[in-house]
Amino acid sequence: MYVCYFMISRAKQIKGHMLILRVLILILVTGTRRHDITPVLRQLQWLPVRQRVDFKLALLVYKALHDATAAYLVDDCQLVSHAGRRRLHSADIDTCCVPRTNTRLGDRSFAAAGPQLWNSLPPRIRQPDNEIAEFLRQLKLFLFN
Repeated sequence: MYVCYFMISRAKQIKGHMLILRVLILILVTGTRRHDITPVLRQLQWLPVRQRVDFKLALLVYKALHDATAAYLVDDCQLVSHAGRRRLHSADIDTCCVPRTNTRLGDRSFAAAGPQLWNSLPPRIRQPDNEIAEFLRQLKLFLFN
């Protein structure tokens, strides 16, 4: 199930999924296909497909860092401060260790894509003392803008 979120990162697939979603939303909400979709999506508080994939991936990393998900996912996400390496400046801002990969498929794996996305989030969202509800709220606001 989790692999599906990472494999959808191809541009052609995202465009196809987004087109289908937009047409379905317009038909359901407005009854026609000839309206602007952006206000409808904002009203429903729906993220575009790419941001939704990032949302799910960031949520999985959050749960992995807080030991609230499967053990194999927890093993793939380690903070720099807990990695057992020497003390680095980046250990103070909760960055994850991103493993080096040699292929594009390896870049899409959870072990590489999750920490990379986590490190790209603003520090205010990555704070370790954030509760899950606060984390989700801040993440969604960040992805909307």
